[in-house]
Amino acid sequence: MHQIVTEIEIAAPAERVWAVLTDFASYPEWNPFITRISGEPHVGARLEARLVPPGSRGMTFRPRVVALEANRELRWLGRLGLPGIFDGEHAFRIEPIGPGRVRFVHSERFSGMLVPLARRSLDAGTRQGFEAMNRALKQRAEAAAARASG
Repeated sequence: MHQIVTEIEIAAPAERVWAVLTDFASYPEWNPFITRISGEPHVGARLEARLVPPGSRGMTFRPRVVALEANRELRWLGRLGLPGIFDGEHAFRIEPIGPGRVRFVHSERFSGMLVPLARRSLDAGTRQGFEAMNRALKQRAEAAAARASG
């Protein structure tokens, strides 16, 4: 097993961050890592997502939503091929840390036979993709929060 965990503080309420995170139709406008996603964010739903880590041509896969708690967590499980070959449980968590502030935790737990072979690219490109998405989410959510309060 291998895990990547990134986080960023966002000066916006959890509801605002959640609204940006679950507005899949808008991902092409702002998200440099998950450039396209479709489907409904509810447990058991199958999504279709296009991920483009820096330095990569990207890939499209069809994960299944395994957890969803509004304004708190969205988690899905994606697989390459059969279970146990290369599985990734991708998680987005929103943790309130103060009035109008949250910590966004973006992580993925990888398991399967091919994970040791992919570890270097996961630690480089995939981590960079997570961090780029985190920064873009922060910018979009904070701008929306400023418009709403101003």
